[in-house]
Amino acid sequence: MRLTELNALSGEEATREFLRCCGSTHWARAMAAARPFADIGAVEAAADKICDGLGPADWLEAFAAHPRIGESGRSGGAGQADTSEWSRQEQAGASGASDALRERLTARHRDYEARFGYIFIVCASGKRAEEMLAILERRLAHSASDELRAAAQEQRKITHLRIAKLLT
Repeated sequence: MRLTELNALSGEEATREFLRCCGSTHWARAMAAARPFADIGAVEAAADKICDGLGPADWLEAFAAHPRIGESGRSGGAGQADTSEWSRQEQAGASGASDALRERLTARHRDYEARFGYIFIVCASGKRAEEMLAILERRLAHSASDELRAAAQEQRKITHLRIAKLLT
């Protein structure tokens, strides 16, 4: 989609497109309302400014729109945009993992979800399964507040990647 097309969408249509980049309804609506954008730099600046104002519930909603590492599809509920192809591309590094590594990832995901109450979020683009597992294991030692901040930073990275994909 071109930026001019995004700027011309109705508010509801723009919100749906922005939900493909970040699953927070608050963020997507605020992005739709911030239009028109002059260039991609303005889109990214608005994305960051709006992210700065998100609360824990907004971040948790965004996280819930992602599949677990190594799973296809999306975990988002009704109203969430389908981003399964983007997720597959972003998680390509996990696709070649051995069965033993996949089992370890699955077990550590369960540990993570039990500890923090949401799925493990990492900007997986360009990362191998071993790297993602090491990051997951390191972040399991975080406090709940530190981990929410770390996961939110990863969501921001994913959001920027997806904005670029949306506007190509």
